[in-house]
Amino acid sequence: MRCRNCGAEIADKALICYKCGTATTEAKYQPAPAGRSSSRSGAIATILAMALIIALAVYFGRRPGTETPTLVTYVMVAVAVVIVGLRAYARRRR
Repeated sequence: MRCRNCGAEIADKALICYKCGTATTEAKYQPAPAGRSSSRSGAIATILAMALIIALAVYFGRRPGTETPTLVTYVMVAVAVVIVGLRAYARRRR
C-alpha cells in the first residue's frame, strides 16, 4: 500500500506512515467541539451567586440595631466556598 501523503510504500496493516506520520484511515472518533457558551453561562451563574451572597452580607451588616449573627456569616462563607469548589470541580472534569 502507498501513503496518501508522501507516496512511500508501507505495510497493508499499517496505521500510520513511517516516513511522514500520516494516518492511513480516517479517525473513528472525532473530538468534541470546544464550546465556550456553556463555560460562559457557568461563569455568569457563579458571578450572580457571589453577588447575591455579597448583597446578603451587606444587608445583614447594615441592619440598624442588630449585629450580624455569627451563624449567618458562617453560612454565607460556606456557600461561597461550595460555589467556588463546584466551579473548580466542573472545570477539571472537562
